[in-house]
Amino acid sequence: MMQNVHLAPETDEDDLYSGYNDYNPTYDTEELENDTAFQQAVRTSHGRRPPITAKIPSTAVARPVATGYGSKTSLASSTGRPVTGAVQDGVTRPMTAVRAAGFTKAALRGSAFDPLGQSRGPAPPLEAKNEDSPEEKIRQLEKKVNELVEESCVANSCGDLKLALEKAKDAGRKERVLVRQREQITSPENINLDLTYSVLFNLASQYSANEMYAEALNTYQVIVKNKMFSNAGRLKVNMGNIYLKQRNYSKAIKFYRMALDQIPSVHKEMRIKIMQNIGVTFIKTGQYSDAINSFEHIMSMAPSLKAGFNLILSYFAVGDREKMKKAFQRLIAVPLEIDEDDKYISPSDDPHTNLVIEAIKNDHLRQMERERKATAEKYIMTAAKLIAPVIEASFAVGYDWCVEVVKASQYVELANDLEINKAITYLRQKDFNQAVETLKMFEKKDSRVKSAAATNLSFLYFLENEFAQASSYADLAVNSDRYNPSALTNKGNTVFANGDYEKAAEFYKEALRNDSSCTEALYNIGLAYKKLNRLDEALDCFLKLHAILRNSAQVLYQIASVYELMDDPSQAMEWLMQLISVAPTDSRALSKLGGLHDSEGDKSQALQYYYESYRYFPSNIEVIEWLGAYYIDTQFCEKAIQYFERASLIQPTQVKWQLMVASCFRRSGNYQKALDTYKDIHRKFPENVECLRFLVRLCTDIGLKEVQEYATKLKRLEKMKEIREQRTKSGRDGSGGSRSRREGSAGSENKNYIPRNMASN
Repeated sequence: MMQNVHLAPETDEDDLYSGYNDYNPTYDTEELENDTAFQQAVRTSHGRRPPITAKIPSTAVARPVATGYGSKTSLASSTGRPVTGAVQDGVTRPMTAVRAAGFTKAALRGSAFDPLGQSRGPAPPLEAKNEDSPEEKIRQLEKKVNELVEESCVANSCGDLKLALEKAKDAGRKERVLVRQREQITSPENINLDLTYSVLFNLASQYSANEMYAEALNTYQVIVKNKMFSNAGRLKVNMGNIYLKQRNYSKAIKFYRMALDQIPSVHKEMRIKIMQNIGVTFIKTGQYSDAINSFEHIMSMAPSLKAGFNLILSYFAVGDREKMKKAFQRLIAVPLEIDEDDKYISPSDDPHTNLVIEAIKNDHLRQMERERKATAEKYIMTAAKLIAPVIEASFAVGYDWCVEVVKASQYVELANDLEINKAITYLRQKDFNQAVETLKMFEKKDSRVKSAAATNLSFLYFLENEFAQASSYADLAVNSDRYNPSALTNKGNTVFANGDYEKAAEFYKEALRNDSSCTEALYNIGLAYKKLNRLDEALDCFLKLHAILRNSAQVLYQIASVYELMDDPSQAMEWLMQLISVAPTDSRALSKLGGLHDSEGDKSQALQYYYESYRYFPSNIEVIEWLGAYYIDTQFCEKAIQYFERASLIQPTQVKWQLMVASCFRRSGNYQKALDTYKDIHRKFPENVECLRFLVRLCTDIGLKEVQEYATKLKRLEKMKEIREQRTKSGRDGSGGSRSRREGSAGSENKNYIPRNMASN
């Protein structure tokens, strides 16, 4: 008996597992399927109402409560169900138990506590996807469509528009196959509309990028007309842009307005942009009053630089002076939303703060601020130069008004630039004195403005060939701002004009060190090296410049000229061919190319280029002479006549062209025409011996009586010519003899005199 007796521990330590066996058997529901009495009660009571016992008075009867330890006595429940654990028909049924989470009786027999069921081992592997199933095929096809759309967008961003269009078309084809497969296995409501929208939108964008506007419009129409696509109406903006590119302005305005109607008023920025497009389209159509309404609305709702500038253009087109002034003031007042430059100045000597300031001085945000400020200054300067000549009686007064407005705004530094532009306007009007006077006002300004004004003054004097004044103002510009590349270039030009090419090249090099993009300095260095016969260095300069200015006719001509000086005619002809592709009407390049082919012995190519040069510029005497000589050499004297007649018109005082015309008539057998031409020449130039000789010969051959007259005149002229030659010769001999006598006397007086150049030898 003592083996079943458990003594209580002496210590009061808490039992971690106490209370696990305390449970109410009423809540034991796990073994109800094996409870025969309960199952019998369920089957017999199905569909029956329990008897009403609440109305029957009864007395309280004490009854034992069943426990999990197997009570021997029990009372039946009010519904007739035997109490769990009760003895029925002499058979004791095992009592069920309520199991706690993770606890069973086996725990008492030494099993481990495992509430998560980890002792059952790893979970079985996931079922492999059936790649042949329709759902999996649709999923893979949808993934492929998304990849094609992404590849199309990437190709477009890289500039490969053709590849982007091919990818977009491929995505469209696969998306249609995907839609058909989905319709076969699912209902139409399960079609991925977002994917269809993205494929069509990307396809329309790629069509537009490749300038296939008809296809792009058709694709946009498919999207817009589909009512299932939400917010598709705003794509009418894209359609309006395409019509604007096609110069179909009426349809562009129509689609812009349709898009504007479909965009809610909460999207203010989008609506402002569409209004901007509508205003620009009205300007292109010449409907300036409608454009003014659009831009006025924009300036009242969300002022911007672009809208303000376009508003000024519209008022300028209609000629409203007062409105131009008001619009200019509104343009000046548009906020830039740029922080002041004070934040880029270090307030202390803290090295950490200085490093941070140096890092943000040229970051992307700072670059964006510079670009925005430069754009604003460009708009303001352009608007001022546009309206200054028309808002007042003279452009000078108009410029003064613009300068005053700018000085009272946040763009104070632009006032000096406007004054310099005023001087440049004087220059364009050929009023050099006023330009000089205006620029001289800046001699006492700060260094930047002074340098800019002096640079322009140096340029003005250089154009007027006053190199001394140009040099002095170039020095002033350089001293005011040593890092001004334009000032250094002008200084180099003045030195170049004086023939000091080495020093000029040094100034040009310094200008390039200050600004590597100063193409004028690089071009002038090439010219200086060419003058110094340093052809390799000149060629390097012009080739570098060609890499910067790919289609500059001047640079191409200089490269060809250097190759010609280096005795490389093939390279010279190749670069001249590039020049002709850029400037096909350049008569000088064509004549130069003809001369190179002529020197190489290719007469047919030379004829072609000389003829093209003559066609574009029929006053080049060298080209005319070559063409006339070519046709004489090839026995086509009739064709040579028209060129020599052209030369005689250009140089009427040169008798040789008229003699060539008469010679062509004579060689072609038209003696009468030749005789008439020679007579006409004799009337104009009666002392021309060659003309008289041909007249005597022709009259003799034809048998005219005038031959004696012309022969007498010829003899007289020849005799006069001999007398002149004798007088000239005798005078020359006399002066030579006296000179020799003087030299002899000098030599006798200074027998020990030796020239310095000889002494150096």
